[in-house]
Amino acid sequence: MSEIKILVADDEPNICEVLSLYLKQEGYVVYTAADGQQALEMEEKFRPDLLILDIMLPRLSGLEVCKAITREVPVIFLTAKGAEADKLAGFSLGADDYITKPFSPREVVARVKAVLRRSGLIYDAGSNLEFPGLIIDPSAQVVSAGGKIAALSPKEYELLLFFARHPKLVFSREQLLTNVWGYDFDGDDRTVDATVKRLRHKIDNPAQAYIHTVWGIGYKFEVTGK
Repeated sequence: MSEIKILVADDEPNICEVLSLYLKQEGYVVYTAADGQQALEMEEKFRPDLLILDIMLPRLSGLEVCKAITREVPVIFLTAKGAEADKLAGFSLGADDYITKPFSPREVVARVKAVLRRSGLIYDAGSNLEFPGLIIDPSAQVVSAGGKIAALSPKEYELLLFFARHPKLVFSREQLLTNVWGYDFDGDDRTVDATVKRLRHKIDNPAQAYIHTVWGIGYKFEVTGK
């Protein structure tokens, strides 16, 4: 099962360290950045599932980072007490939540879980992901396609689960290698193509297609009729 990735950007090292520790204890993969430019570069490289951004970051502010991001991703802003104007600016950019300094790390973890749940990135262990002709049971790691159990390899299952949890988002082959195979994987783009080909053969049916090629970019998961 693919892990949820969180980027924490704050120029106070102790904040990054403490939040990273608490979030990792919850099973999240955590990246940290000390300024806005670094945060933007890491967002583009690792495609985190949620961003925690200090508004007053050096080089680029948290608000500027949020403006520069070209995809939809949940954002929690960290702000100084009483910075009402910053809150209004952040909410106008689509911020999902605000946390005022000083804060309890446990409060941050609770807020993160709430935002991930609202965004559909946290699922109860027993909750199935259901699409026309396709059911994914994360608790049992079983996939039913066309009413029959699909015999997927572990990596085929992980790839399908990652796609299904990010419907309609387009991922490059490099991003899929990083998210599903791991950043230290030694293979190349052909590994993704071969796995997608096998997966399509096992789950597609005459009426539905699920994983679509986006020419020149990569792949996306979307339920469409053939």
